[in-house]
Amino acid sequence: MSGPSILFVADAGPTVGGGHVMRSLTLAGALSGQGAACRFVAPPPVEAILAAFAPETARTPAASTSSGDLAHAAREARFDAVVFDHYGLSEDDHRAIAQGRPVLVIDDLADRPLGADLLLDSGPARRAEDYDGLTPEGVRLLLGPQYAPVRPEFAALRETALGWRGEPVGRVLVSLGLTDVDGITGRVVERLRPKVSEVGIDVVLGAEAPSLASLSKIARRDTRIVLHVDSPHMARLTAEADIAIGAAGSSTWERCALGLPTLMIVLAENQRAAARTLAERDAALTLDAGDPAFDAGFDRALRRLTTDTGLRRQLAAASAELCDGLGAPRVAETFLRLIAARSG
Repeated sequence: MSGPSILFVADAGPTVGGGHVMRSLTLAGALSGQGAACRFVAPPPVEAILAAFAPETARTPAASTSSGDLAHAAREARFDAVVFDHYGLSEDDHRAIAQGRPVLVIDDLADRPLGADLLLDSGPARRAEDYDGLTPEGVRLLLGPQYAPVRPEFAALRETALGWRGEPVGRVLVSLGLTDVDGITGRVVERLRPKVSEVGIDVVLGAEAPSLASLSKIARRDTRIVLHVDSPHMARLTAEADIAIGAAGSSTWERCALGLPTLMIVLAENQRAAARTLAERDAALTLDAGDPAFDAGFDRALRRLTTDTGLRRQLAAASAELCDGLGAPRVAETFLRLIAARSG
């Protein structure tokens, strides 16, 4: 007997980035591995990410990421359950699209009513009471980084990467989101270059990133810089880096799974709580991109990260403790059990 068909409804775009689609793809991979058939609703920004990273993924086109267009597209698809990873949708939208089928909602905000049967929030400070009054009676909550959807190649490299954290800094990974909000990647690389000498700089960004043109020119002159556009090799790059400058989004858990000491930069309001918790647990150094004293704070944090071996070892150990990289199969198994119980 074939497994259930699961529809994914995820958001993407210049302001929200590509993280929703990437973590949805990770969860889809885990569900497929356990027998499900997965399909994405694909408005143009989502289609661009699928074309770059998962071209074989089944999808149903949609005109835009608005609730009406997504609901219209969903009516064209056949599915037994639905996964939502879209902060612009709430309970009425979930119910209109799901039409009574089992629903998994991926959320980080706890700021609106959700039509979820199963709720995933991988925030390290999230508590069940944060969703009181926002979720239906009897909803199952999966809370904390142990449920964060991290691609399986990260877990596969975990033991090797953790074995040599704290070594001298030879490679820096700069990964501030595929969409490079407000050109933050170019700003950070320009700040970084004069402050490191014989150090390789791996810069990850998307094909539409605003910083790409200027960084391409710089990389032609500065041989330390290697640009990775829409890279499929994030696990290897993360494992090989000695430190990272990374966005405080869903890629946080990829770096934690491999214990990569990180200067984490908050790029959006919904990233603040997680960044604050990681800082409190000595699992990352953190900075806000909007801080007027950003440049001075960046210089101080970078100096600490590159010169203090003990700090790097502390960050590696504390971050690795937060997330083991096995969240996706845990979530997939729970959702498939729920779907089977409902269909039985």
